[in-house]
Amino acid sequence: MTKVLTTNKLSKSYGSLQVLKDISLEVEQGAVFGLLGPNGSGKTTTLGILLDIIPQNSGTYKWFNQEPSFKLRKRIGAILETPNFFGYLSAERNLKISADIKEVPYADIERVLKIVDLFDRRNDKFKTFSLGMKQRLSIGAALLGKPEVLLLDEPTNGLDPQGIAEIRNLILMIARQGITIILASHMLDEVEKVCSHVAIIKKGTLLIQGKVDEILGDEDLLELKADNMPELHNAIKEFAVFVDVKMESDKYVVKLSRKISNGDINQYFFSKGIVLTHLASKKKNLEKQFLEITN
Repeated sequence: MTKVLTTNKLSKSYGSLQVLKDISLEVEQGAVFGLLGPNGSGKTTTLGILLDIIPQNSGTYKWFNQEPSFKLRKRIGAILETPNFFGYLSAERNLKISADIKEVPYADIERVLKIVDLFDRRNDKFKTFSLGMKQRLSIGAALLGKPEVLLLDEPTNGLDPQGIAEIRNLILMIARQGITIILASHMLDEVEKVCSHVAIIKKGTLLIQGKVDEILGDEDLLELKADNMPELHNAIKEFAVFVDVKMESDKYVVKLSRKISNGDINQYFFSKGIVLTHLASKKKNLEKQFLEITN
């Protein structure tokens, strides 16, 4: 796959405080790439360096396999802060100002307003918009000029559940148009739902990166429950195919050392005089994997 972005050992310090340490990333064309980490992990600093707003102390990066330049920057749309528009101006008028700054013709405004579902509100003042609508307008401004890459810093921060769902669906729709998206967030659930790739950063250090499915792992997990849980636990420990067992809520979660059918599992426990009341496959979610990696 074509690499849209590569970074090589990006580092940044403010005096004795090191906020980034040797960050090396690869983002493929068409990916929705999540930069995931708690607040203060260095995500925003990384985006600032990539947009040539913050100078790195060491390391390099390339956009589209080329050295950074003003010309390449025009191929990238970005939102790094909260929406910064004039409250007394309409959505359309605010986008005209953004178009002037980006040297984009006004003809592109109708297109982006329709993408972010604000065309019918184009003449309404920005101050009358909900927080979710303001964020969508900000994404619309970033889409002016048809960028090939979109950088978003915490795009769902502060939104209610409806606003989060709207931004999530918007990001997925934009990605389907072939635009590469780099998304910084501390919200694991949102990253898991929209991102194809993820890099986990903690205290300025890259811990892991790759496809979300690969990071979640393909290990087989099972949930098990029976009326007599102590007997079930003893039987689990005696079965060689189970290599790990944990209690989660009112069920045991076991890891399998190899593939085995549910029928064989039921047969094993039945031979021990145990009838399972619950047997289900289980996949790790990003939250649990994140906690395992960061701890």
